[in-house]
Amino acid sequence: MMTVMRNKSTHPGAKRAAQSRKEATHERIVEVAARAIRRSGYAGTGVADIMKEAGLTHGGFYAHFASRETLLAEAADRAGAEAVSLSADIAAAAAPEQSLQAVMQAYLSQQHLEDVENGCPVAALGSEMHRQAPEVRHAATRHIKAMIDMVARQLPDWGTPDAHQQAMFMVSSMVGTMMMARAVDDPRLSEALRVAALKHFSEVGK
Repeated sequence: MMTVMRNKSTHPGAKRAAQSRKEATHERIVEVAARAIRRSGYAGTGVADIMKEAGLTHGGFYAHFASRETLLAEAADRAGAEAVSLSADIAAAAAPEQSLQAVMQAYLSQQHLEDVENGCPVAALGSEMHRQAPEVRHAATRHIKAMIDMVARQLPDWGTPDAHQQAMFMVSSMVGTMMMARAVDDPRLSEALRVAALKHFSEVGK
Protein backbone atom coordinates (compact mmCIF):
# COMPACT_ATOMS: atom_id res chain seq x y z
CA MET A 1 0.00 0.00 0.00
CA MET A 2 1.30 3.38 -0.97
CA THR A 3 1.49 5.95 1.81
CA VAL A 4 0.67 9.53 0.85
CA MET A 5 3.03 11.94 2.55
CA ARG A 6 1.40 15.28 3.39
CA ASN A 7 3.29 18.48 3.93
CA LYS A 8 2.13 19.86 7.26
CA SER A 9 2.29 23.39 5.92
CA THR A 10 -0.56 22.59 3.50
CA HIS A 11 -2.93 21.55 6.28
CA PRO A 12 -5.91 23.96 6.44
CA GLY A 13 -5.15 24.76 10.08
CA ALA A 14 -1.54 25.59 9.27
CA LYS A 15 -2.64 27.76 6.36
CA ARG A 16 -5.05 29.68 8.58
CA ALA A 17 -2.38 30.17 11.24
CA ALA A 18 0.10 31.41 8.63
CA GLN A 19 -2.49 33.75 7.17
CA SER A 20 -3.38 35.03 10.64
CA ARG A 21 0.29 35.76 11.36
CA LYS A 22 0.65 37.55 8.05
CA GLU A 23 -2.44 39.66 8.74
CA ALA A 24 -1.17 40.54 12.22
CA THR A 25 2.20 41.54 10.77
CA HIS A 26 0.47 43.60 8.08
CA GLU A 27 -1.58 45.40 10.73
CA ARG A 28 1.52 46.11 12.80
CA ILE A 29 3.28 47.69 9.82
CA VAL A 30 0.26 49.88 9.04
CA GLU A 31 -0.07 50.91 12.69
CA VAL A 32 3.60 51.94 12.82
CA ALA A 33 3.30 53.77 9.49
CA ALA A 34 0.18 55.64 10.62
CA ARG A 35 2.11 57.06 13.55
CA ALA A 36 5.24 57.67 11.49
CA ILE A 37 3.58 59.78 8.79
CA ARG A 38 2.03 62.04 11.42
CA ARG A 39 5.32 62.33 13.28
CA SER A 40 7.73 62.74 10.36
CA GLY A 41 5.55 63.62 7.37
CA TYR A 42 5.09 61.63 4.17
CA ALA A 43 8.45 62.67 2.76
CA GLY A 44 10.23 61.86 6.01
CA THR A 45 8.74 58.38 6.33
CA GLY A 46 10.87 55.67 4.75
CA VAL A 47 10.05 52.01 4.31
CA ALA A 48 13.25 50.89 6.03
CA ASP A 49 12.51 52.98 9.11
CA ILE A 50 8.93 51.71 9.33
CA MET A 51 9.97 48.09 9.05
CA LYS A 52 12.68 48.58 11.66
CA GLU A 53 10.22 50.21 14.08
CA ALA A 54 7.82 47.33 13.48
CA GLY A 55 10.59 44.88 14.36
CA LEU A 56 10.80 43.45 10.85
CA THR A 57 13.36 43.23 8.08
CA HIS A 58 13.27 45.58 5.12
CA GLY A 59 13.16 42.62 2.76
CA GLY A 60 9.76 41.50 4.04
CA PHE A 61 8.01 44.69 2.96
CA TYR A 62 6.92 43.50 -0.48
CA ALA A 63 5.25 40.43 0.98
CA HIS A 64 2.64 42.87 2.33
CA PHE A 65 2.57 45.90 0.03
CA ALA A 66 2.95 46.45 -3.69
CA SER A 67 4.66 49.82 -3.20
CA ARG A 68 5.47 52.55 -0.71
CA GLU A 69 2.41 54.45 -1.95
CA THR A 70 0.19 51.48 -1.12
CA LEU A 71 1.49 51.49 2.44
CA LEU A 72 1.10 55.27 2.74
CA ALA A 73 -2.51 55.01 1.54
CA GLU A 74 -3.29 52.37 4.16
CA ALA A 75 -1.49 54.41 6.81
CA ALA A 76 -3.45 57.53 5.87
CA ASP A 77 -6.64 55.51 5.99
CA ARG A 78 -5.77 54.14 9.45
CA ALA A 79 -4.75 57.55 10.83
CA GLY A 80 -7.90 59.21 9.51
CA ALA A 81 -10.18 56.50 10.86
CA GLU A 82 -8.55 56.71 14.29
CA ALA A 83 -8.99 60.49 14.45
CA VAL A 84 -12.65 60.43 13.42
CA SER A 85 -13.41 57.54 15.77
CA LEU A 86 -11.81 59.34 18.71
CA SER A 87 -13.79 62.52 18.06
CA ALA A 88 -17.00 60.51 17.69
CA ASP A 89 -16.31 58.76 21.00
CA ILE A 90 -15.76 62.12 22.72
CA ALA A 91 -19.04 63.42 21.30
CA ALA A 92 -20.92 60.29 22.39
CA ALA A 93 -19.56 60.52 25.94
CA ALA A 94 -20.73 64.12 26.40
CA ALA A 95 -24.23 65.39 27.06
CA PRO A 96 -26.01 66.03 23.73
CA GLU A 97 -25.97 69.81 24.19
CA GLN A 98 -22.27 69.73 25.02
CA SER A 99 -21.00 67.21 22.46
CA LEU A 100 -19.78 69.73 19.91
CA GLN A 101 -17.91 71.78 22.50
CA ALA A 102 -16.36 68.60 23.89
CA VAL A 103 -15.06 67.66 20.44
CA MET A 104 -13.62 71.13 19.83
CA GLN A 105 -12.02 71.36 23.26
CA ALA A 106 -10.35 67.99 22.79
CA TYR A 107 -9.19 68.83 19.27
CA LEU A 108 -7.74 72.21 20.29
CA SER A 109 -6.26 70.95 23.55
CA GLN A 110 -2.64 71.10 24.66
CA GLN A 111 -2.59 67.29 24.64
CA HIS A 112 -3.51 67.15 20.96
CA LEU A 113 -1.04 69.93 20.19
CA GLU A 114 1.81 67.86 21.64
CA ASP A 115 0.72 64.36 20.60
CA VAL A 116 1.23 64.78 16.88
CA GLU A 117 1.79 61.12 16.03
CA ASN A 118 -1.53 60.02 17.54
CA GLY A 119 -3.57 63.06 16.54
CA CYS A 120 -5.46 64.30 13.50
CA PRO A 121 -3.51 63.47 10.33
CA VAL A 122 -4.98 66.44 8.46
CA ALA A 123 -3.53 68.90 10.98
CA ALA A 124 -0.22 67.01 10.90
CA LEU A 125 0.01 66.49 7.14
CA GLY A 126 -2.34 68.96 5.48
CA SER A 127 0.36 70.97 3.74
CA GLU A 128 1.84 67.80 2.20
CA MET A 129 -1.32 66.07 1.00
CA HIS A 130 -1.63 67.74 -2.39
CA ARG A 131 1.76 66.28 -3.38
CA GLN A 132 0.81 62.69 -2.60
CA ALA A 133 -0.29 59.84 -4.87
CA PRO A 134 -4.02 59.70 -5.75
CA GLU A 135 -4.66 56.74 -3.47
CA VAL A 136 -3.16 58.59 -0.50
CA ARG A 137 -5.23 61.71 -1.19
CA HIS A 138 -8.35 59.60 -1.66
CA ALA A 139 -7.91 58.02 1.77
CA ALA A 140 -7.43 61.44 3.36
CA THR A 141 -10.44 62.88 1.54
CA ARG A 142 -12.69 60.07 2.74
CA HIS A 143 -11.90 60.79 6.38
CA ILE A 144 -12.12 64.56 6.00
CA LYS A 145 -15.67 64.01 4.77
CA ALA A 146 -16.33 61.67 7.70
CA MET A 147 -15.08 64.28 10.17
CA ILE A 148 -17.33 66.92 8.62
CA ASP A 149 -20.31 64.58 8.82
CA MET A 150 -19.53 63.75 12.45
CA VAL A 151 -19.41 67.44 13.39
CA ALA A 152 -22.61 68.14 11.46
CA ARG A 153 -24.42 65.49 13.50
CA GLN A 154 -23.71 67.49 16.65
CA LEU A 155 -25.47 70.60 15.32
CA PRO A 156 -29.11 71.38 16.22
CA ASP A 157 -30.12 71.63 12.56
CA TRP A 158 -28.34 68.43 11.52
CA GLY A 159 -29.57 67.16 8.17
CA THR A 160 -29.90 70.57 6.57
CA PRO A 161 -27.53 72.14 4.02
CA ASP A 162 -26.75 74.90 6.53
CA ALA A 163 -25.55 72.36 9.12
CA HIS A 164 -23.24 70.71 6.59
CA GLN A 165 -21.85 74.07 5.52
CA GLN A 166 -21.31 75.11 9.14
CA ALA A 167 -19.56 71.80 9.85
CA MET A 168 -17.21 72.31 6.89
CA PHE A 169 -16.28 75.74 8.22
CA MET A 170 -15.77 74.45 11.76
CA VAL A 171 -13.58 71.53 10.73
CA SER A 172 -11.52 73.81 8.50
CA SER A 173 -11.13 76.25 11.38
CA MET A 174 -10.09 73.56 13.87
CA VAL A 175 -7.53 72.08 11.48
CA GLY A 176 -6.15 75.47 10.49
CA THR A 177 -5.92 76.61 14.08
CA MET A 178 -4.04 73.48 15.12
CA MET A 179 -1.63 73.79 12.19
CA MET A 180 -0.86 77.42 13.11
CA ALA A 181 -0.61 76.63 16.84
CA ARG A 182 2.03 74.03 16.05
CA ALA A 183 3.83 76.22 13.54
CA VAL A 184 4.64 79.14 15.86
CA ASP A 185 7.52 79.09 18.32
CA ASP A 186 5.72 81.26 20.87
CA PRO A 187 3.80 79.09 23.40
CA ARG A 188 1.62 82.02 24.44
CA LEU A 189 0.59 82.71 20.86
CA SER A 190 -0.02 79.00 20.31
CA GLU A 191 -2.40 78.93 23.25
CA ALA A 192 -4.03 82.22 22.29
CA LEU A 193 -4.84 80.91 18.82
CA ARG A 194 -6.59 77.88 20.27
CA VAL A 195 -8.44 79.89 22.92
CA ALA A 196 -9.63 82.38 20.30
CA ALA A 197 -11.06 79.61 18.13
CA LEU A 198 -12.85 78.01 21.07
CA LYS A 199 -14.27 81.38 22.13
CA HIS A 200 -15.52 82.10 18.63
CA PHE A 201 -17.47 78.85 18.50
CA SER A 202 -18.52 78.73 22.17
CA GLU A 203 -22.18 79.41 21.36
CA VAL A 204 -22.43 77.03 18.42
CA GLY A 205 -24.57 73.98 19.07
CA LYS A 206 -26.25 75.40 22.17
